Amino acid sequence: MKNSRALISFVMSLVLMLLLGSASLVPRQSWHWGLAPANAQRVRLDDAWRSVYQQLPDFPKENQYISTETGKAATDNTLVGRLIRYHIYVKERSPIYRFDWKLTLADYLDVNEWIDENTYPSAKTLRTNPMEGDVAVIRKLNRSQREALVQALIDAFSSLRSPATQPGAMTSPSPALSTPASPATPARSGGASDLLSP
Repeated sequence: MKNSRALISFVMSLVLMLLLGSASLVPRQSWHWGLAPANAQRVRLDDAWRSVYQQLPDFPKENQYISTETGKAATDNTLVGRLIRYHIYVKERSPIYRFDWKLTLADYLDVNEWIDENTYPSAKTLRTNPMEGDVAVIRKLNRSQREALVQALIDAFSSLRSPATQPGAMTSPSPALSTPASPATPARSGGASDLLSP
């Protein structure tokens, strides 16, 4: 009886870790496509955020922030670029799985993990930390807009992987995403269950 409880507990823990995408179970290189040089990874991430904006041209760029280094607007430092860097480098989540992206959006909606402003991407390279503005934009998205963003991110990273290494790609078309700045489309307050539902 005692052994069967221990076995059930072990199996439940293993299932939970698999469902939550434990970083310790998935080698980090598996979602960095085996690219060793940091510059190669940077190019891939730039390609990814540009691809998202091609798919969702009305999505806010939030690239008006001033660079501490140049004193000029950092126009290549976009909301989607920061979202991707937060997802991959801060939270160490896979960019090819829908559930991982939904966890990241749940962070922005304050229904999952807390976002630390000190480790937020570009907090130190821009004169104003963009975290607060980025969170505000994501919170204005309605459910279909969040789904469109997740699908665009999945599509962007799927297209960057070589066909030989792609898992079963999800290639359903992305719904249109209008600019979330309008108050006519407030974010739903259903919480994590709405965010994580298919």
